Amino acid sequence: MADTTVKVGIVGGAGYTGGEMLRILINHPEVDIVFVHSRSNAGQPVHKVHADLIGSTDLHFGQDVQHDIDVLFLCVGHGEAKVFLEANNIPANIVIIDLSQDFRLAKNAQFGDRSFVYGLPEFNRENIKAAHNIANPGCFATCIQLGLLPLAKAGLLEEVQTTGITGATGAGQKLQASSHFAWRANNIEAYKSLDHQHLHEIMQTISNLQPAHKAINFIPWRGDFTRGIYVSSHTTCSLDLEAAYALYDSYYDGHPFTHVSREMIDMKQVVNTNKALIHLEKVGDRLVVHSTIDNLLKGASGQAVQNMNLIFGLPEHTGLQLKANAF
Repeated sequence: MADTTVKVGIVGGAGYTGGEMLRILINHPEVDIVFVHSRSNAGQPVHKVHADLIGSTDLHFGQDVQHDIDVLFLCVGHGEAKVFLEANNIPANIVIIDLSQDFRLAKNAQFGDRSFVYGLPEFNRENIKAAHNIANPGCFATCIQLGLLPLAKAGLLEEVQTTGITGATGAGQKLQASSHFAWRANNIEAYKSLDHQHLHEIMQTISNLQPAHKAINFIPWRGDFTRGIYVSSHTTCSLDLEAAYALYDSYYDGHPFTHVSREMIDMKQVVNTNKALIHLEKVGDRLVVHSTIDNLLKGASGQAVQNMNLIFGLPEHTGLQLKANAF
């Protein structure tokens, strides 16, 4: 596409992913934010909802969906993207990047004349570059898949046991019992054991790389922190540790955000960044793969911007060179 400023619209700008999208894009050197849509906050400056943006932007929320844009980000809840597109006739020339789960599975990827491409760059980069509509992956799905892709590509993936913990923002901004401070503080809980919705997209990707794949058994946890995901997966593997590292190094060579570390990783290394970190351990015949991301960035809005950069021919890291909080 042409090397001009990318004009952007954001729907669902008042939520967690909408806020992260704003924080990235107001500092993106090649983007002009044309509108931020929110029915419940129309007319209010965005800093009334995202207080950290005071002094950073004069943007206001609006109810109108303008068509003088190049890309529309749908930062809406699951099921809401399809409803929005049914209610709004978005011109075919506008790229749509959807952060809900509505179009991630192949059986749901066609919507009218629009075909959605699964937006995990480390798996699907070339198809993303040629795409016009993107189904952004789920947060747990991103973290788990990045830990397993090299093994699946090599046809080495056996049955997987995986456990992951996510912060409170992974549940969205709408208040619920398990997001109250009094419940969340000093607490951990398992949920959706072996039946998390992201398993479907994970298995779809793995099937593309290794058709005769084995089961992936996933138990997610709610954690006592606001943002981030940490996953530990283990599987039988015949490779020794150095051979496994060589496999992972080769697979992620040239991918600017996914890094393989010989040292144990921790979640603070990635929070507030678009990075994914991976560390390997070998215990007997089991390969343990640790992976960690920020659920709102590499697991949502950061990855969506990464996909936009690829579609519009921009360097993949543009606007996404973010530093971890560290302390």
